[in-house]
Amino acid sequence: MQPIDNPTAHASAEYDSQVGKTIPYYDAFHHETINLVAAYNPQAHVWVDTGGGTGALIEQAYDRFPATRFYLADPAAAMLAQAGGRLFGKQRVTIMEPVDSQHLKVAEPVDVVTAIQAHHYMRPAERTTATRNCRELLREGGLFVTFENIRPATHEGTEIAKKIWANFQIGQGRSSATAQDHLARFGVDYFPLTTEEHLQMLTDCGFRVVELLWYAVMQAGFYCIA
Repeated sequence: MQPIDNPTAHASAEYDSQVGKTIPYYDAFHHETINLVAAYNPQAHVWVDTGGGTGALIEQAYDRFPATRFYLADPAAAMLAQAGGRLFGKQRVTIMEPVDSQHLKVAEPVDVVTAIQAHHYMRPAERTTATRNCRELLREGGLFVTFENIRPATHEGTEIAKKIWANFQIGQGRSSATAQDHLARFGVDYFPLTTEEHLQMLTDCGFRVVELLWYAVMQAGFYCIA
């Protein structure tokens, strides 16, 4: 097993092969994000993917948005190295130096910012700062899309959701002990909000439109318009 070299539960070199076995419907996060951008602004000029990891989202979006320039940001150098190999030769992609969403700067107006499974590693105040910075990057009318792990509204609901999540991982070939170890990170290594807390935080960050896009078990997607 590779040593962990980023905030996620998986080493960068193993991330793409492991994340789909860890998070139910993970492929849907990228699929729904791309469909949303295609519906809202198919001619987007500048798209920033923060916490973009190994570049999987940009790889999928690249051909579908031929007029778009992409910036890939991530705080982990090892993730960016993986992205560099994946996106090699794609002329409209800029891979940035390691940076988190709180300190990310781009020297031109941005049409789309995406943060897929990126901000739940932050404490609530840090997440608010990161989200507000994403809002500041966007031009008026720009689109922000985020998917995150979610805390259900009740303790009982949380326990049920954890069992569903554990059963999913076991169904993907993981041992019960490994699944439980992963769920033990809840509230310790990552800090989920409820959907209601997410919606309020996004509103407080100054977006004029805030919507729930997608929800299943313990993950949710939101979109906002600046």
